[in-house]
Amino acid sequence: MQQANFYYATRIGAEAHCNARARKAFFGPRVNVALAHGHVMRIDDLAQLNGPYFMRMRALNSQRRKTCDAAMNSVSKALLVGATSLLGANLQATDEPTTLIRLNTVGYLPGAPKIASVAAACSNFSVVQMPEGANVLTGKVAGPVLNPDTRESLYLADFSCVTNAGVYQLVVQGVGKSAPFRIGSTVYREPFYVAMRGFYLWRCGTGVAAVYNGQRYEHGPCHTNDAWLDFVTGEHVHKDGTGGWHDAGDYNKYVVNAGVTVGVLLRAWEDFAPKIRPIRLDIPESGGRLPDFLAEVKWELDWLLKMQAPDGAVYHKLSTREFCGWIRPEDELTERYFTPWGTEATAVFVGMMAQAARVYRPFDAAFAEKCLAAARRSYEFLKAHPRYRPADQSAFRTGPYEFAPEVENPNRTPGAEPQNRLWAAAELWESTGEEQFLTDLEARIRLIRAQWDHDFDWPDVRNLGLVTYLFSRRPGRDAALVGQVQSNLLVTADAIVRAARTHGYARPLGTRYYWGCNGGVARQTVLLHAAYRVSQKQVYRETCLDALNHLFGRNYYGRSFVTGLGFRPPKNPHDRRSATDSVPDPWPGYLVGGSHRGAMNWQDVLEDYRSNEIAINWNAALVYALAAFLPEPEK
Repeated sequence: MQQANFYYATRIGAEAHCNARARKAFFGPRVNVALAHGHVMRIDDLAQLNGPYFMRMRALNSQRRKTCDAAMNSVSKALLVGATSLLGANLQATDEPTTLIRLNTVGYLPGAPKIASVAAACSNFSVVQMPEGANVLTGKVAGPVLNPDTRESLYLADFSCVTNAGVYQLVVQGVGKSAPFRIGSTVYREPFYVAMRGFYLWRCGTGVAAVYNGQRYEHGPCHTNDAWLDFVTGEHVHKDGTGGWHDAGDYNKYVVNAGVTVGVLLRAWEDFAPKIRPIRLDIPESGGRLPDFLAEVKWELDWLLKMQAPDGAVYHKLSTREFCGWIRPEDELTERYFTPWGTEATAVFVGMMAQAARVYRPFDAAFAEKCLAAARRSYEFLKAHPRYRPADQSAFRTGPYEFAPEVENPNRTPGAEPQNRLWAAAELWESTGEEQFLTDLEARIRLIRAQWDHDFDWPDVRNLGLVTYLFSRRPGRDAALVGQVQSNLLVTADAIVRAARTHGYARPLGTRYYWGCNGGVARQTVLLHAAYRVSQKQVYRETCLDALNHLFGRNYYGRSFVTGLGFRPPKNPHDRRSATDSVPDPWPGYLVGGSHRGAMNWQDVLEDYRSNEIAINWNAALVYALAAFLPEPEK
């Protein structure tokens, strides 16, 4: 068994050959079951336990903090008398950072936990401040700890007690030095700006232009003839469908994926508006009556309103019949079409428009009323069509964004449709206070036993509805049901924390991988922040930071997964704009999907859409995760 410094690996069972009786005597009876399942536990969360081992661990943890404080004090004194670095003395400016030292290459908040995973045998580390290379901390690594999905033996370097603002590197004796990283209270402001600007650069129906790191990214007006109704009416009739965002590495536009995207972005506004509002995004609408963040989201909402049929049905997508080749947006001249309506698109449309109605009301009452009227119309259409109906996409070979009953979901009855109507009812109730919507909402919550999905995306957005219901200040809710929703949220959040604690890179999704899983890692922060709001337990915020740490470099590759940000970010994302312009670097601010079908299957290859594509739903999740840690606005 190894002491893992900040976290203590308590892997018993087969690895330690420890039977149940020994576990009970050694750790105390209350953790016998947890240890039998090989959980990794944070010692600060176990202060109430009384096994002899934990009595010893408490003492070690206390000593660790004293040692860390003493080290910082001694280093400060040493710097005053001109002492040189202990491990960094031989560091040369020409040395290349190693990817074997895996940490957040963007940086850390001053008071946040700071742990690196080192994928090589080692014993000592130091933290040096750049550019002079002055040593500010020395310490010993903990480990090795076996990482379950990569089968690596990882060593953990805890440098949490380094809190002064600056640029640093972690130096591990015998291994090398890490990529530089920042510590500071504003460390996530620039990544938020770049990721949110990515939505502006995704705009369809107009030209866009931006300069980043001295490189200019631009394309001309595109898809100005969207779109045709052939597959809706049977006639070659044109209807305005211009605007919105390109969905991903292609140029089509999909209502279902817009649902979770807009829902998470508006959730970010509702949760963190005071931090978001001061940030200027340098978009054409900057300086107008809308905050820049809401102005950008409105670009998508304006397009979505065009996707509603007169009777309230919502067309599933607007698309070419086949994906285009590697061409620029303005060069795609193939005709694009509306597809027939579907239940999923109509339900998420209601959720988006009803939520937008209350978010935009303080800034643009006329637009808010337009959104609310559209939401009501589509809600009535859903009531008149209670049976689930998939959109007829038989004429198309582009992204289906369609419910797949064969996909396993532990919180859904096999074959049952997604609970997107739940979100629709939740947002209409919160925006109107009308009893009919609350009745519908609570019936749907009872139907799913108030269960949350620990990992959610466009196929089922129940979590967005549950968040709205839980934090509503409107009267009339069933108190027992509210309690059940809250209790289940904490159970779900605790499972996410456990997944991170048992993973060598503190990945909140643990060992679960699929197409777009990096978006899942980021989106789990929606649940974790909700859990923090009801409990005020720091462990939930720390696990949100674990998500960002993972996406920006504390991962198997030791690289950032976001174009233009961090160390060795993706250079070849599956993105037609990046592939067809003359700029050396890809368009900035985009989270790539991540390893698919296993922990070690990501590749930075243009053609690999399964692991290296970009998408609006993944970026929205990243924006939410970053928004939570923006600096507090100046008073």
